[in-house]
Amino acid sequence: MRHDLGVPPRRKRRRHRPKRYSRPVPGDRVQIGNYKIRPGLYQFTAIDDCSCYLVAGLARPPSAAAALLSLDQVLDEMPFAIQRVQTDRGAEFFAEKVQRPLMAEAIRFRPIPPRSPHLNGKVERARRTVLEKFWAAADARAPDISEQLALWVHHYNWDRLHEVLGGLCPIGRVCERAAKTPLWGQPVRLTTRRGNTFRSASMPLSWRYEI
Repeated sequence: MRHDLGVPPRRKRRRHRPKRYSRPVPGDRVQIGNYKIRPGLYQFTAIDDCSCYLVAGLARPPSAAAALLSLDQVLDEMPFAIQRVQTDRGAEFFAEKVQRPLMAEAIRFRPIPPRSPHLNGKVERARRTVLEKFWAAADARAPDISEQLALWVHHYNWDRLHEVLGGLCPIGRVCERAAKTPLWGQPVRLTTRRGNTFRSASMPLSWRYEI
């Protein structure tokens, strides 16, 4: 070993810090997934990208009918208009009986590219949180397990403070951004990328329809 040569300085690696992203208003993008809890038991999870508002419930095995039921619950429970949903590339989300209600509600559908689960990172983290905080202590065979899950989700949205939201709970962020959140029920003039225009009475305000 030669000691007369200087040892080259070691390059310091920059510590990777994950970039936290968030859409500007509630409902701009909602991530949805369907997950297996145990044999015969599935849970769908939907989380808003801006407010982290969570909707979760028991689900059937993945199918178009199960996806449609989950979508109906998400539309019922999210306290704001949904502009876009993001899912993995499961065949159930591409079924006509799922796509037609999305089109009827003027909700854009955005499947993530293949082999890119990190793009659905928020719903994956939400699923893990439910597993660790709820299912780890719950009896999955209890007859009222669905009601127990609903109570826990209510606590998550209304009482649980989130560091990523600056110490707010999800409903607190929804209220904070209420003035900027698109509303339903007023006619809107829409312009497509091809220059076509039309009007709809069921579109959220300030929403651009893209084809």
